[in-house]
Amino acid sequence: MATRRPAPAPFKCSECGWTTSKWVGRCGECQQWGTVEEASTVVPRVSAVAPGLDRAARPITQVTTTDTPRRSSGVGEFDRVLGGGIVPGAAILLSGEPGVGKSTLLLEVAAQAARGGRRVLYASAEESQAQVRLRAERTGALHDELYLASETDLATILGHIDEVKPQLVIVDSVQTVSSSLSDGAAGQPSQVREVAATLIRVAKERHLPIIIVGHVTKDGQVAGPRILEHLVDVVCHFEGDRQTALRFIRALKNRFGPTDEVGCFEMTGDGIAEVPDPSGLFLGHGSTEPGTCVAIAMEGRRAMPVEVQALTVETSAPNPRRVVSGLDSARVAMVLAILEKRGRIATSKLDVYVSTVGGVRFTEPAADLAIAIAVAGAITGVSVPRTTAAVGELSLAGEIRPVTQAAQRRSEAARLGYTRVVDERSEKLADALDAVRMRIPRSAPAAPRRHEDAIPPF
Repeated sequence: MATRRPAPAPFKCSECGWTTSKWVGRCGECQQWGTVEEASTVVPRVSAVAPGLDRAARPITQVTTTDTPRRSSGVGEFDRVLGGGIVPGAAILLSGEPGVGKSTLLLEVAAQAARGGRRVLYASAEESQAQVRLRAERTGALHDELYLASETDLATILGHIDEVKPQLVIVDSVQTVSSSLSDGAAGQPSQVREVAATLIRVAKERHLPIIIVGHVTKDGQVAGPRILEHLVDVVCHFEGDRQTALRFIRALKNRFGPTDEVGCFEMTGDGIAEVPDPSGLFLGHGSTEPGTCVAIAMEGRRAMPVEVQALTVETSAPNPRRVVSGLDSARVAMVLAILEKRGRIATSKLDVYVSTVGGVRFTEPAADLAIAIAVAGAITGVSVPRTTAAVGELSLAGEIRPVTQAAQRRSEAARLGYTRVVDERSEKLADALDAVRMRIPRSAPAAPRRHEDAIPPF
């Protein structure tokens, strides 16, 4: 009787972990050349979790959550985005572009949690302990309950967790930590998957909240395999323009709270500071000038006034310039066409510059009416009173359409002292322009012979 030969050792891709029964020159998963190697030994996966935990399945009605209340991070704007605080055992992924301030924000979170009586372990795989200490001195984040570790090996980080026994762990970043249980260098998909999965298992079974920093690609997406975003409980994105000090943090995924909250911060020389009421950051502080109009924007559940400014200059060029900053250029072009056709205000022979104040991006349709009023004011020389705001979406027929959360926008405008809000109650663009004292002719001249005659001058 012939003996059965043992199965041949599988071949494994060192980049993504894809396996095959025979050697191939190109990986069938990540399409990389020369990365498929023979895996002669299979390393058993070791679960780094606390023993003795109850894994028995129970009815959902018998599962209690009273022993896992939310804990404040000490940073109010961060708690707002998380839904009220950090849930024990939660795995939080924070992403953002290089230099936006992710490490500075998390160092502040770690310091505030330490001041609140919790022990925090900050594991940095990108900076040394001395470098983190220097930044902590500059931002005032020194505390005896804040422990620093500069490690790139996952097993060593787990050893620090066993030794320090923290109540909050921050790992900066997942792309620079490697595990001996997976092949390849740090940052490769197989390594990122293994490191993230191990940290999440530790978080769940020890009820230990872990915040993981993730790099982003040039397109702004989280680097690494997409499974990373599926594994974690919360995905936050930290964003901001390097030309301004304003920073926003948004929740793209949140299993424990809403995903429409936004936290506002300001980068200063002493670190990062919360901005609980950012209403004054996006408004002009000078005298009222023609070409300005205030709109009420919604950032998550937060209503904020944003000043839209417009400047028009006569030009003899065949193609007038349209320069837009902080707004959607396609919507601005559409509003200019509606303003010329339905509002009878000529814009086709003018250079038009439209911008927001403070560097904020305002791309929702609710900005349409404010853009139209600002441009019309710049052309006619009529200024809008400081106590007037505009909120509305313009249709191609010149109608003003209602926008989402209109009642909340009006309420915030009233709280900030705006006594009049021009919105969908004006019904037509012509009515809205009349409401801000920009009188326009209601009918076009009869039988115009030239395009120049079709639009009455101002």
